[in-house]
Amino acid sequence: MDLFTHVLIAYLISYAIWGPNHLQYVAAGALAGGLPDADILLFPLARRFPALRHRGIVHTVLGVTIMAVAGAFLVPLLLGAVVSPAFATGSALLYFLAMETGGLSHLLLDGFTNYSVRPLAPFSDRELHLDADRAVNLGTFAFTAFSFSLMLYERGRVPIPIWETTAWILLAGYLGYLAFRGLARWRAGRAAKREGFTAVAPTDNPGVFLLVEERRDGPDVRLRHAEFHLFRGVRAVSRTLEFPWSEPAPGPVTTEEGALRASYRPALQRRRLLEMTYHSALVRPAPGGWKVLWYSLEFTMLGRAVAVVATVDRESGAVATRSAWVSPRQFMADTG
Repeated sequence: MDLFTHVLIAYLISYAIWGPNHLQYVAAGALAGGLPDADILLFPLARRFPALRHRGIVHTVLGVTIMAVAGAFLVPLLLGAVVSPAFATGSALLYFLAMETGGLSHLLLDGFTNYSVRPLAPFSDRELHLDADRAVNLGTFAFTAFSFSLMLYERGRVPIPIWETTAWILLAGYLGYLAFRGLARWRAGRAAKREGFTAVAPTDNPGVFLLVEERRDGPDVRLRHAEFHLFRGVRAVSRTLEFPWSEPAPGPVTTEEGALRASYRPALQRRRLLEMTYHSALVRPAPGGWKVLWYSLEFTMLGRAVAVVATVDRESGAVATRSAWVSPRQFMADTG
């Protein structure tokens, strides 16, 4: 999940535990909720020390615990200097528990998404990888922005009981969202097994998941996919597409299959996000050749998808690409 959502959820959990009378622990928990992502600042060292890579040792129970032990003594001093001397008081043990709670919430939320973490490393390489949500979700980010704005507006303007009620409502909203996502993922997993798919990927819509079967078939990659809707089941018709794993031979492009093969590698080079996600393609004739839309099956919103539009010249096989945010349905309806 995005950093701001990590911090806000850790804040709300800490607020539920310690309440308004111990805001120093609430602040420590919120800080710890975002702290594991500080490992991105270690990228210059990650090449030499792989354990320091993003979602490496800092995204483990061991890493979180080490930060919580150090934070139990350093965070009170930091909060006392930056916020208020009152925040420098309290028990080192409770500061440790607050930061451990915030840090563990970060690991659980990351493992809930399409990214994975290894919480027990270096003692075990077993991954926590539920694939129940997108790591970058515009809907969640928007709700987090609204929540931060609401709490900042209420701060000092409303009585403490109203502030507490707002915090509980927002926490219930996040927990409800996670429960809904988890239920949809469980149902999607059952549907995937029943229909013969091998993987499930979340979309931006919390009730819609992508069912996928991807395998190598000689020089090609075969991808079969369909959509699962929580309340409608497997609604979209299953579709199979072949991706050319190797470079196609140069020369004229006279068929739709040839246009797909010619444009695949240029499309991946144009937009790396396609290579990082499950993707598909549509092709239609165009003046002098073909138009091909390579689009992400995962990064979609309001009927549009992250995509690359490729123009393939029929005679020479030359390919021109441009990044796009388009509707696959509209792409097929266009005639230009």
